[in-house]
Formats: sequence, C-alpha cells, structure tokens
Amino acid sequence: MNTEQIIEEKKAHILMKLRKYRLIKREEQKNIISFIIRMPREKKKALMWAIPAQQTVGVAYINQLEKAMKAAEVERGIIITSGKYTPAAKTKSRKKGIELIPRIFLSFNIFKHELVPKHELLKPEEREKIIAEYRVQPYKLPQIRASDPAAKAIGAIPGDIVRIIRNSPTAGKYISYRYVIEG
Repeated sequence: MNTEQIIEEKKAHILMKLRKYRLIKREEQKNIISFIIRMPREKKKALMWAIPAQQTVGVAYINQLEKAMKAAEVERGIIITSGKYTPAAKTKSRKKGIELIPRIFLSFNIFKHELVPKHELLKPEEREKIIAEYRVQPYKLPQIRASDPAAKAIGAIPGDIVRIIRNSPTAGKYISYRYVIEG
C-alpha cells in the first residue's frame, strides 16, 4: 500500500467519524479501498471508495462504482481521492447519487482546531422549531455554502440548516444558524 492510499483511507475514516457513519465492511481491491457504511441520517447503506492520488477520476470510475453499488445493494456512493474529477464524471455522479469528496478535503479533524467552531446539522424537528422561533423562512437565514470545508465534513447539503456553536469570552457560548446553499 502506497502513501497516497494511506492518506485517502485516513480521509475516509475522518469523514466516517465526522458524519457518524458506521463501518460495516472494509475491502481492498486493485487500486481501490472499498468501505460499506451505514448512514444513520439517511437510514441507508453506502459504498465509499478511496482512490489513490495519482489517478484522475472519470466516467469509467463512476460506472464502475455504480455497478459495485448495485452488486452491494446500496443506494449511495462516495468517492474520495486526491486526484481530479473530470467534468463528465461530476455531471454523471450528480445524476447517479454519488458524492465526490473534493481533493482538498482535509486528512485531519477540522473541528479540533481552536479557531473552527462546532457545526451540527439540525434534525427536522429542531429545524421546524428554529424556523417557528425566529419566524423566518429558512432561505432568509445567513448562508453557508455546501462546499465550505466544515459543511462538507458534516455532510450538509443545500436546504439543510447548520447550528454553529462558538465560544465567546463575553457571552460564554454563542449559537448561530446557517442555511446551506449550493456551491
């Protein structure tokens, strides 16, 4: 196993921890480390692939993952690589329910840094309570992009609301909410 694979596997483990995914099975294939995981938020299983850094991920990888998803009887797919994604792969992955983790995704827990506040996804009932309490439409809340490293780490998708908890020297804890948008 080369260094790139070790880094990609580390990224996969960080992603699983931050998103609270449960590892069901790990398997090494030629040029790919494969994980079958349970996604508690969606109540589904997914297939996650860690691919070595020197490779560009194109439509062939998306097709290969799609076949593997059908064989493993899972509905979602995730690819982690330090390589690049072709535009065609990005387009096809969106249509097939495959999430492409950007190559800049960190190989450490971003929330352990003292300057990064805690981010949490709101559950549907919490979301409704906050919307009612503030008497506002969700899209009128301050926004955070889905591509923000912290939002990406917790698996926020457009339409979600994220709770951000900051430590404040004067207020103790300061809580704010952000509406997740594309990007």
